[in-house]
Amino acid sequence: MASTETRDAAEEAPREPKKPSEDLAGLEAGLDALDAVPTRRTSLRDTFLRKVLPPLVAVALVLVVWQVLVWAQVTEEYKLPSPGAVWAEVTEAWYQGTLLGYIWTSVSRGLLGFLFALAIGTPLGLLVARVKFVRAAIGPILSGLQSLPSVAWVPPAVIWLGLNDQMMFAVILLGAVPSIANGLVSGVDQVPPLYLRAGRTLGATGLRGTWHIVMPAALPGYLAGLKQGWAFSWRSLMAAEIIASSPELGIGLGQLLENGRVASSMSMVFLAILLILVVGIAIDLLIFSPLERWVLRNRGLLARS
Repeated sequence: MASTETRDAAEEAPREPKKPSEDLAGLEAGLDALDAVPTRRTSLRDTFLRKVLPPLVAVALVLVVWQVLVWAQVTEEYKLPSPGAVWAEVTEAWYQGTLLGYIWTSVSRGLLGFLFALAIGTPLGLLVARVKFVRAAIGPILSGLQSLPSVAWVPPAVIWLGLNDQMMFAVILLGAVPSIANGLVSGVDQVPPLYLRAGRTLGATGLRGTWHIVMPAALPGYLAGLKQGWAFSWRSLMAAEIIASSPELGIGLGQLLENGRVASSMSMVFLAILLILVVGIAIDLLIFSPLERWVLRNRGLLARS
């Protein structure tokens, strides 16, 4: 009986309130548990099944459908060559030693022109984003230039500069700079004002604030602008190489495509299209996808694997 009364008295006794420090420690522990991400490395088997196998299956399906259409004779053979005929064109260009030359001629121009566009479009985008008068003056012009087809710049560039590499770079710049600048403007517009106020409080003003506050905060939008800028650079270059041909310019992928049209060789046309696609995919996988993953991972939006 006495033990029962003692237990009842202990249950009825008021509990001591938890200290604020204990509540804070529990809250921090809970937040740490929510923020924790798995650090286990993905196995090679999982990587193959998730990232390598799906595109291989897609490519295989395209080749099967392509070959079935050839067997069904949906059109004349000279209009739709078989995958084997296109592959024979690839091997012939490889054995002749011209395949890598086609690729390097276009890739070197495209990357160099994109670097020039990056050097011009980045400060231009910052100027438009940070100076209201400049935005009101040339902001709509940049948007209009971005919607203008790149091929429209080829004839005036040929007249102004002639058939040379400077003409190619001019077309690339006119196609890529507006996309890079507008992407940076969009990224800067999405920077929370609290970041800017905090930066000014800590003394990060002017160029220092731009470098340490604005650019890191605007990086996702800026990266999207860079990807779009590269796409415009590559398309602009292909348009220039298709329209403007000269022995001094060499044979790039666009010129190879035009040569196939002139010779009525659909296998050569498909070869050029295939190489253009491969280069575009390779640049995205080797440069922009790692950059995008790095940005997302640093912002806690991508689990480490």
